[in-house]
Amino acid sequence: MEWRDEALILSARPFGETSKIVEVLTPREGRTAGMVRGARGKTMRALLQPGNRVDALWRGRLDDQLGTFQLELLEARAGLVMESAWGAFGLQSLASLLAFLPERDPHPRLFAAADALVAAFALAEAAGESGVRFEIILLEEFGFGLDLTECAVTGTREDLTHVSPRTGRAVCRAAAAPYVDRLLPLPAFLAGDGPADAESVAGGFRLTGHFLATQIAGLANKRIPPQRERFVSAVVKAIAKLDAARL
Repeated sequence: MEWRDEALILSARPFGETSKIVEVLTPREGRTAGMVRGARGKTMRALLQPGNRVDALWRGRLDDQLGTFQLELLEARAGLVMESAWGAFGLQSLASLLAFLPERDPHPRLFAAADALVAAFALAEAAGESGVRFEIILLEEFGFGLDLTECAVTGTREDLTHVSPRTGRAVCRAAAAPYVDRLLPLPAFLAGDGPADAESVAGGFRLTGHFLATQIAGLANKRIPPQRERFVSAVVKAIAKLDAARL
């Protein structure tokens, strides 16, 4: 059996003397691992860096066996990822969150969001906003989509300021007022009414983190991977410095 697809390299670990086990994310085949032979040479080491986008040809006798990969580089982005703390931690966070997905389960929207997030690591502000939006799509792919388009109480689409921690639905300012201490703040950039500054991005990650903990990690009897907190801390700190420079 064989298949071919575009892929994002998530990790590569040694296997035997000359090979590596490489895990990738693809649009049609989902999160998949395969062996790459002769992976210890200089050229292959550069190709197999996490964050790179590759053309992946997978072959195996059976669909559920490990199989082997033949990979060709489409876009080298590992250097871009490793240039910053938020990029390095962000890629680790991305891979650790994707590990909650079943193997070989296709998620084309999630692949597009992951690919966009890696590209966004070039700039802290873009990385922060893309990181929050990636986690929103991850929640949707697990069957828990946030509804941030209208107030769950009044139906209005204006002045949305909070989110129910139980349902994930937005609440407008007037309806939220009596229960504000029980609700999660909705960052302005997610409501389409403000910039992705440090405070707003931090709020976005607090929002998605709540639902990641309760709807994904918690249901699997696990905790949110620590790599995510390192990414959030690094990217929010970098955005805060940019915000301060504008004052």
